[in-house]
Amino acid sequence: MPSSPVSIALRWLEHGRGLPLPAQQTAGAAGLDLAAALPAGESLEIAPGRHAMVPTGFAMALPIGFEAQIRPRSGLAAKHGVTVLNAPGTVDADYRGEVKVMLINHGTQAFVVQRGDRIAQMVVAPVSAVRIDAVETLDETQRGEGGHGSTGR
Repeated sequence: MPSSPVSIALRWLEHGRGLPLPAQQTAGAAGLDLAAALPAGESLEIAPGRHAMVPTGFAMALPIGFEAQIRPRSGLAAKHGVTVLNAPGTVDADYRGEVKVMLINHGTQAFVVQRGDRIAQMVVAPVSAVRIDAVETLDETQRGEGGHGSTGR
């Protein structure tokens, strides 16, 4: 059973006006697609091995107790080798600036972004309140200190 919707206040910035609202494209989608808010008629070229900050044209107010994770779109990664550099990027509930997407081109060809292109997805998730307690010893587990690759290939 789906949870009830999380209400998010979104404010369009001047360069974002006219773009579609971030939206889940299907009933089962976790992420809301984000569009590039470049000026009309202009494009941004990301050369292989380079990265760029792409504006979305909006700021938002997440409810306290939630974060927005900015994640890659699988189609861009599979077709072009383009992904979100700091995936997942985190937008905190107290941030009120423009949401931007840091894209990197791992492909072999230049990637061109134009106004309205879907460049990333945003997943809204609950945040745990955390308290750290410093202790002298930790409880024992079967895994113990086995790290990377310790449970198999």
